[in-house]
Amino acid sequence: MPHVLVAGPVHPGALEILGNMPGLVVEYTEEGSSESLMPGLVRSDALLIRMQRLSAEYIDGSPNLKLVSRYGVGCDNIAIDALVRRGIPLAIVGDVLSRTVAEHAMTLMLAAARRLIRYGNASLGPGWNYRNSLEAEELAGKNLLIVGLGRIGRQLARMAVVFRMRVSAFDPFVSAAEAGDDSVVLVDDLDDALAVADIVSLHVPKTEKPLIGREQLRCMKPTAIVINTSRGGVVDEAALAEALGKGEIAAAGIDVYEDEPPLEGHPLSRLDQVILTPHSASLTRECAKRMAVASAQNIVDFFKGRLDPSLVVNAEAMGFPGS
Repeated sequence: MPHVLVAGPVHPGALEILGNMPGLVVEYTEEGSSESLMPGLVRSDALLIRMQRLSAEYIDGSPNLKLVSRYGVGCDNIAIDALVRRGIPLAIVGDVLSRTVAEHAMTLMLAAARRLIRYGNASLGPGWNYRNSLEAEELAGKNLLIVGLGRIGRQLARMAVVFRMRVSAFDPFVSAAEAGDDSVVLVDDLDDALAVADIVSLHVPKTEKPLIGREQLRCMKPTAIVINTSRGGVVDEAALAEALGKGEIAAAGIDVYEDEPPLEGHPLSRLDQVILTPHSASLTRECAKRMAVASAQNIVDFFKGRLDPSLVVNAEAMGFPGS
């Protein structure tokens, strides 16, 4: 009988889907560390994984492994080359979280523009009159630059238009026809676009080096706001903290970090014009259930021989049927 390791914590919907498949043995661990994977992984045919790092060593040490199902869409925590070498497909959940993450990006945008931490700290005690600083800003009429016009970026663009923002996007992999929205202006030079942006929101995969580093931050207005809900490392965190501390840019909203969880005393944590959240952009009650159901259903579909190839990240490299 196929053995499935569910490396939690996950929404109970995943366990319900798997438990309803006859003949499937389900092992569940709430421990979320990478080290907790190995004891169950060595005897598992399939793995449902969240953000733990799945190394080539772990993959090669799991002789029965036939499928990895990601509780999400990002894959930078998984050694995909090792899966390809073993002929193991990596499935993701598809478009179940783009609206949720876009909502979070919009929330960070609003909170950073209104300086909610700074104003909140002034609400009690002698700082009450800080309200007269008029530091808070509105979004209407502001230039929003979306870096990465995938599903999340497009959802955010639609929301921003409702707020009467002017939206541009930088994505060298998307044509004007593919963008499919006259309200979004595609730009082909990132530095030029950064120079006129009031708010920059990042929606790109993890990069080898920061996409937004010291040079890019120097291109930006002193009133600019940076939002990152994509991946840690896309923004140089030390450079961002320095730019904020010097007043070279105005504010930021950050959901993802190069090291997670970030170390105590992280330089961004000392700045009250920064809104920080714990990589929680997709972790609403509703989205968690959608991810759980989708990631578990991928496992069920795999063992029934009907896994959707469009949800297999490494399908083409492996010659997966239907790719």
